[in-house]
Amino acid sequence: MEARMNFLYILGWPLGYVMQWIYNLIPNYGWDIIIFTVLIRLLSIPLTINQQKNMTRMSAFQPMIMEIQKKYKDKPEKQQEELSRLQQDFGYNPTSGCFPMLLNFFVMFGVIEVVYRPLQRIFHISEAALTAAGEALTALGISFTTVTRDTNIIAQVVAGESSVLSAFTAEQVETITEFSRHMDFFGIDLTRVPQYSLAADNLPLLIFPILAIVTMFLSTHLSMKSSGQQLQGSMKLTMYLMPLMYVFFCFTVPTAFSLYYVVGNVLMAVQSVLVKKLYDPEKVKAEVAAEIEAKRKEQRRGVKNTTIKVVDEKTGKTVEKNLSASEMNKRRLEYARQLDAERYKDERTVPLSELENKKED
Repeated sequence: MEARMNFLYILGWPLGYVMQWIYNLIPNYGWDIIIFTVLIRLLSIPLTINQQKNMTRMSAFQPMIMEIQKKYKDKPEKQQEELSRLQQDFGYNPTSGCFPMLLNFFVMFGVIEVVYRPLQRIFHISEAALTAAGEALTALGISFTTVTRDTNIIAQVVAGESSVLSAFTAEQVETITEFSRHMDFFGIDLTRVPQYSLAADNLPLLIFPILAIVTMFLSTHLSMKSSGQQLQGSMKLTMYLMPLMYVFFCFTVPTAFSLYYVVGNVLMAVQSVLVKKLYDPEKVKAEVAAEIEAKRKEQRRGVKNTTIKVVDEKTGKTVEKNLSASEMNKRRLEYARQLDAERYKDERTVPLSELENKKED
């Protein structure tokens, strides 16, 4: 793997080998992308389901979060303190679904790297050979970008351009020529980049980008519904505007990426429906609400106690006694001010009479 490879595209190298394996089984670029996407989604199912379960649980905390934000809207430090307490006392963790999202992010850029450079990533033609072929294209007056280089090289190899052919071995020329026969998917060249144009030759290329945007909205809607989340205001707007970001990718990356994205969105939509049946958001919310109420009752009753060792001065024996969290905190603060730290190095052993006096006060 090239040392200069951008960190974002780090998964392009292993994913290229996966694509090569699939291509060797079924030499059709379109079907290979579909099988590749299904395989990636199958491998990520445990992480994705866990993410949706966490999102469902976190949605149960939304009323409490909104209440805190409203109550302390002019006190950001107090608001953060209360949110931290919510996390400590009731297990609220807003970052619980971050890892699957981060992994999907890197997989997406890995796929972009593969479709950017299919000759290098899938067929493992050296960068030196491709650079030499690119220089030959420039000498012929053919302009290209990093994204369109492979497409132009393939076209010139098929056309038999000697200066481009000389950059490759006979085996590599055969590989490129063979790949050129399998790049189309229902008449759409998956190595070409769609343009913002209604020209006749560009119209077929617009099909998958449009489907990608539509299926992204559908997948996002079903995912939100399956988790029971009810975003408000700017958060809701942001969630539904995010698919527009993919317009940029769909029109700057070869069409193969749009096909990958369409299939991925459809699979995600189906998964969201199935997850909702397994983990009904309303049922999960009710369970979380019951857990929160039970913990609050424990706190009010002082059931959540700390067991400490105390000395009964009458008998001289060490016995165990339960202190509520608030009593324990008061004891620590008061004794820290009054008593020598060395004398009470073990704060869990104190005279019972002193403890009872404090309680009477």
